[in-house]
Amino acid sequence: RAPRGGDGSREEKATPPPTLYVQLHGETTRRLEADEKPLQIQNDYLFQLGFGELWRVQEEGMDAEIGCLIRFYAGKPHSTGGSERIQLSGTYNVRKGKMQLPVNRWTRRQVILCGTCLIVSSVKDSVTGKMHVLPLIGGKVEEVKKHQHCLAFSSSGPQSQTYYICFDTFTEYLRWLRQVSKVASQRISSVDLSCCSLEHLPANLFYSQDLTHLNLKQNFLRQNPSLPAARGLDELQRFTKLKSLNLSNNHLGDFPLAVCSIPTLTELNVSCNALRAVPATVGVMHNLQTLLLDGNFLRSLPAELENMHQLSYLGLSFNEFTTIPGVLEKLTAVEKLCMSGNCVETLRLQALRKMPHIKHVDLRLNIIKKLIADEVDFLQHVTQLDLRDNKLGDLDAMIFNNIEVLHCERNQLVTLNVCGYLLKALHASSNELVQLDVYPVPSHLSYMDISRNRLENVPEWICESRKLEVLDIGHNRICELPTRLFCNSSLRKLLAGHNQLTRLPERLERTSVEVLDVQHNQLLELPPSLFMKADSLRFLNASANKLETLPPATLSEEMSSILQELYLTNNSLTDKCVPLLTGHPHLKILHMAYNRLQSFPASKMAKLEELEEVDVSGNKLKAIPTTIMSCRRMHTVIAHSNCIEVFPEVMQLPEIKCVDLSCNELGEVMLPENLPPKLQELDLTGNPRLTLDHKTLELLNNIRCFKIDQPSAGDASGAPAVWSHGYTEASGVKNKLCVAALSVNNFCDNREALYGVFDGDRNVEVPYLLQCTMSDVLAEELQKTKHEEEYMANTFIVMQRKLGTAGQKLGGAAVLCHIKHDPVDPGGSFTLTSANVGKCQTVLCRNGKPLPLSRSYIMSCEEELKRIKQHKAIITEDGKVNGVTESTRILGYTFLHPSVVPRPHVQSVTLTPQDEFFILGSKGLWDSLSAEEAVEAVRHVPDALAAAKKLCTLAQSYGCRDSISAVVVQLSVTEDGFCCCELGAGGPGPPPSPGLYPPAVHVAIKDRAPDGLGVPSSSSGMASEMSSELSTSEMSSEVGSTASDEPPPGALTESGPACPGEQRCVLHPVCLPTSFQRQLSSATFSSAFSDNGLDSDDEQPIEGVFSNGSRVEVEADVHCSRAKAREPPQGLPQAPAEASDEGIVISANEDEPGLPRKADCAAGGAAGRRRPNGSVAPQERSHNVIEVAMDAPLRKPGGYFAAPAQPDPEDQLIIPPELEEEVKEMMKHHQGHCGTQGGQRRGEKAALMNETMRETQLLLLPPLRLLELLVEAGGMGGLVVAAAKAQRAEDGAEQEAPPMSHPAEQKE
Repeated sequence: RAPRGGDGSREEKATPPPTLYVQLHGETTRRLEADEKPLQIQNDYLFQLGFGELWRVQEEGMDAEIGCLIRFYAGKPHSTGGSERIQLSGTYNVRKGKMQLPVNRWTRRQVILCGTCLIVSSVKDSVTGKMHVLPLIGGKVEEVKKHQHCLAFSSSGPQSQTYYICFDTFTEYLRWLRQVSKVASQRISSVDLSCCSLEHLPANLFYSQDLTHLNLKQNFLRQNPSLPAARGLDELQRFTKLKSLNLSNNHLGDFPLAVCSIPTLTELNVSCNALRAVPATVGVMHNLQTLLLDGNFLRSLPAELENMHQLSYLGLSFNEFTTIPGVLEKLTAVEKLCMSGNCVETLRLQALRKMPHIKHVDLRLNIIKKLIADEVDFLQHVTQLDLRDNKLGDLDAMIFNNIEVLHCERNQLVTLNVCGYLLKALHASSNELVQLDVYPVPSHLSYMDISRNRLENVPEWICESRKLEVLDIGHNRICELPTRLFCNSSLRKLLAGHNQLTRLPERLERTSVEVLDVQHNQLLELPPSLFMKADSLRFLNASANKLETLPPATLSEEMSSILQELYLTNNSLTDKCVPLLTGHPHLKILHMAYNRLQSFPASKMAKLEELEEVDVSGNKLKAIPTTIMSCRRMHTVIAHSNCIEVFPEVMQLPEIKCVDLSCNELGEVMLPENLPPKLQELDLTGNPRLTLDHKTLELLNNIRCFKIDQPSAGDASGAPAVWSHGYTEASGVKNKLCVAALSVNNFCDNREALYGVFDGDRNVEVPYLLQCTMSDVLAEELQKTKHEEEYMANTFIVMQRKLGTAGQKLGGAAVLCHIKHDPVDPGGSFTLTSANVGKCQTVLCRNGKPLPLSRSYIMSCEEELKRIKQHKAIITEDGKVNGVTESTRILGYTFLHPSVVPRPHVQSVTLTPQDEFFILGSKGLWDSLSAEEAVEAVRHVPDALAAAKKLCTLAQSYGCRDSISAVVVQLSVTEDGFCCCELGAGGPGPPPSPGLYPPAVHVAIKDRAPDGLGVPSSSSGMASEMSSELSTSEMSSEVGSTASDEPPPGALTESGPACPGEQRCVLHPVCLPTSFQRQLSSATFSSAFSDNGLDSDDEQPIEGVFSNGSRVEVEADVHCSRAKAREPPQGLPQAPAEASDEGIVISANEDEPGLPRKADCAAGGAAGRRRPNGSVAPQERSHNVIEVAMDAPLRKPGGYFAAPAQPDPEDQLIIPPELEEEVKEMMKHHQGHCGTQGGQRRGEKAALMNETMRETQLLLLPPLRLLELLVEAGGMGGLVVAAAKAQRAEDGAEQEAPPMSHPAEQKE
């Protein structure tokens, strides 16, 4: 409707709304079209990331951090990149125009030399307002003699301008003269304007007339810009010398016709522009030699392309062609057919026969199922054929009689026939081959890879191939190698691992083998003359066989062995083999882990002077020889899982970097005054006898990664944990630790656990960012939704935003495992939920068999390949998306969106008693070990830490060169609904599981370091990583712990407290709403890179550090009582006198004399207690005190824990010996009367306690009355003051009670 009067004029003068722009991942920005809606764009983007629900998308869209992924602007944002191009700047006297004109005056202006332009401000001493730009390319700079320190700057062309600038000093004058002279003298021939968010061509692009190469990829160029003064693609024809033009990734939609008018153009790239047709006018580009049309929606080509007689390369990959275009028959200069990633189902060789100029055929990543010959005799012109990643079942390539290189990996081939006249390389791995025929014998063959098939024998003709250098036959079913195989004088590398070989050929005459890999076979021995005749052998891997001895090496100095790397892990070698190693004086790497070694003679070690890395883990060694000092180049010593008692003298080695002595019997550490300068890692976990004094601890504190056991209070609980874990990390060959592990045994409400492994490939920062942040993100997502797939998937997607907020452009793989118990169903089971992206995976051992819980999304996944093709991403020949990553679902890499997304694979299983353990591993682990092998390797290892160490050692010995991380979580799930307590029914039930939620324990630690935050477990094997930032003085500066009266989440049950006489487990503890529970937390010493998101201010004391008679005072709340069927104790034994000396003041709930204690009946029936690393130690006297279990720390909303508690040292309860009988009778009577009335009474008393518990005056009640009140309230430790106050208030006593006497006096 037309406006009226003044209102209409005001509307006409109103400022139009600003144009909206969208920016993805902090990179390029584009202008929104008039019909585009910002919120709809944002929702579509978040749905593409993986969010499944609209409400969750809307919630994520309101997050302030979403701007790092997608952001909108009102008006085009100003680019800050121009400041990086500024070379010189200053404020000088400037005059414009000719010097003779009197009207032009000298004025003070800001002058900037930016790139190839001189910029002069129009406002004095300011860079605001209008800026005058003078292009200097092709111009000149001259000295003005009439004025001191003056230069004249002139541009080129008919409309040239001149600026005169007077500099203040001679130094500035010379600096500007030299710099500007360089700019003016050069002729710009190449300009790169990629990723600049351009919608039109900038004006200064046309300053140079000599432009030959122009890169405009990844912009938002439009053929006809909406702005009237903007220059579109039609202006490109002004560049009369342009030879190369890159317009890829501009979302053009239509072919830019203007480029056809550039006669000099020889190279044109219009890939990834959503083109659906190529116009016929391209035929006029007679000089074009390279035309890239990849990543579009093309199905046909115009016939006019035949006029491009000089066209030698035509890229048609990742389009929608179903057949080979016929116009290629006329393009006689094209030698390579590039049609990977199309929709070709049937390859008709007749079409290739019509193209005799085609020599290289690339048809990978199609859906080819068969080849049709159509009476074609031979295709003699094809020399290279690439049919990778198709669906071929059989391939008869004999028709390609001049074939030189054949790629047919990752098909479904059963038989393969190849012509061998000119064959040089054959790649046929990852098929189902049972038969391979090459005829005639290939005399030019130098490389053959037929690994990962079903071959049972090696063809004899291989021995006749005189130029064969590399032969890979690994992962087959081969039982025997040809007798004359090693007689092939050209063979340099033989990879025959993962077969069924029982022996190797003994004919070794004239062999030139340098690399021999025969791991994972059934070899009983190696050829006796192997080391003497194979004098070129540098590398031998015979791991995972049944070797009991080694062949002798040559003893002649003239014919000494040149062997440098020897891997013999996982065999049956004994001490007899060690002397034979001295025949290899040039040995640098020696792996003999998991054999039967009991000693390593010192004299033999002394002769291996060039040794740099040694791994003797998993043996029965009691010591490392002192002659290791002679190995001056040694940088890595790995000897975990042995019986070593004396710390070796490895700290004397000048080049030592890594020492792993975990899971041994070390008692003390002897160190030199100064640590080796290159030492980076020292692992001493799993040494229960280890004692470190302050001086040693302070010295070890300087190591970048120092690991040692933390004290585990779960040992004293006397019952097995439902889960316990061990983990390990190892850097790759580049000494960069690009992996990280996450382990939280008590997550959120203490009925849950969280484990994770993160792999950054070659990036160090990403895995540690994930380690520190992901647990907090998961805790937040659990508050929003309880559905397994949703909260796990959302956790990964939110982490995508977190990485963007941290400024990370790269990414990494991740796997998370969350164990939880349904709080609504007290008798329900545990659920294990696994989620992963990338190649980090989880495997569950159920009934001794592996159950994969993860999936790796790569190009071999048909649905992922289809999705990638829809987004028109380019998959390079190494199988990576745009050459970056081979995983299509992975965290980070936002610049590859939407081809690469963070949506994880999520799988949940209900844990059963048949579930023994599960393994989380990084890419390096699963690339080296299969799921079956990993499960079998650690199934019989009782210690979770030792199991994780074994997996890492095996992977490294089997050839892994990447960083490795492994987490092993052992499970002990019970029967009867998998709940650990008896609910309602009589009879004894399964033992409780304090590893999940132990009874409340109150510990006052004197003269010891404050407790840290983290993960208590009776067999966790968790290491304490001591960073260099933590000193001994900091550790011991505080005494005891702080108080916390917050009850742990999940400690209450909706049905109210149960009877004290009823058996309860740690999942369903008896916990009154008013009970005062003091928390004791524990954690790892975290390095600066790896703190798991925990509070590093509270540090756990290191076991064995303080040996000066520290006192420990213990109080305990008893929440889990015996089974109903068991008779209550007839008497409470009197605490021995030494208990008081040790600071142990109370003894309660002990088993009857003569019966085994709960601590002696651990999981698996093994007598004794568990060490911190999970192994079983001999029984020790318990001083008749209640076993101590450690409460998990409170987890705050921000992801941190509450401070541990510090009970009053005088807040103790002592039971006099003369009252023991009455106490027993009272407890027995109380257990028989725990009905509704008793529960109501306990609730009232507990409520009253809560009201008066903060008063400070301690009153003394008669012991029997006080004990009765405490038992009714459901706990002992920490409730003495509250109980006394409650009783006093209940009885209405007004007189002041006498103070409690000293424990020793009362005992008397």
